[in-house]
Parts: sequence; C-alpha cells; structure tokens
Amino acid sequence: MALKVGDRAPDFSLYETKDHAISLSDYEGKKNVLLLFFPLAFTSTCTKELCGVRDDIGKYNNKTIEVLGISVDSVYTLAKYKKEQYLNYPLLSDFNKLASEKYETIYDSFTPMGMKGVSKRSAFIIDKKGSIVYKEVLENATEIPDFTAIDKILSGLQ
Repeated sequence: MALKVGDRAPDFSLYETKDHAISLSDYEGKKNVLLLFFPLAFTSTCTKELCGVRDDIGKYNNKTIEVLGISVDSVYTLAKYKKEQYLNYPLLSDFNKLASEKYETIYDSFTPMGMKGVSKRSAFIIDKKGSIVYKEVLENATEIPDFTAIDKILSGLQ
C-alpha cells in the first residue's frame, strides 16, 4: 500500500558518520523534518538541489525544521561530498536501502547506467507528530522537487 499524505512516517535509523546514527523518531515532538532522498552524490542535479538547500538553510534548519538528505551512497562518500560542497545539514547513508524501500523511493533500474537500488529524488515533510504532510516522488532524476510548494507547507507548520 503506497504511502500518502496523512500516513504515519516510517521510522528509520541511518548513519551520518560511522559513529553517529540519526533516527527520524529523534525529532518527534521536537521538530518538523524535510527528508530529501537523492540518487547519488557528486551528480549534477543532486549537487544543484542540495547546494540550493545549503544556500537557503536559514529558512529550513531552525527551531522548528530540520533537513535530512538521504542517499544509498556510503557514509564515506557522503562525508567527502558534504565537505566538498560545504553542505550544512546531515547526509544519511541508506546503503542497505531500508529507508528508501519504506518510503517507496527506489528505482528498479536507474538509467542510463542500469543500476539497481538507487533512491529516486523525493521530498517528504514529516510534522512533529510523525505524520507525512507533503510527499513528492520524482520518476525523472533530472527534475528537482517543487521547493515553492515545500516552502509553503513548511511556513504553515509550527
């Protein structure tokens, strides 16, 4: 059954570094969360999207909102990518694809390379109660989520 707005967000625990895991449930009752699944670090569209969030971090990471980037890259790849791009929010490794599968954001085949198990570019907003209040899953990896719609939803959350 497909996840939809209003559903309880599936919990996950993913590593930001080899020593530090972050769980979605860490934020329940404290912050709304913007989850950004992205296919692969170091690719042009991912860099454009994530650096755009970096540049606008003031309107995202604050008292009520936390941004979490998620991909199937390893923690080591994500650490290098985060450092090189000066990203100022956590990037979480879903190397085992557990969160991507729970959120139904995984390609059967990622063309043109034919890779299996790459996360689709997706955006979810999870409110402080743990409910999905926004969902956007893009089939085309060259598209970027609708940040105008995301900003509108986030501005209405306390």
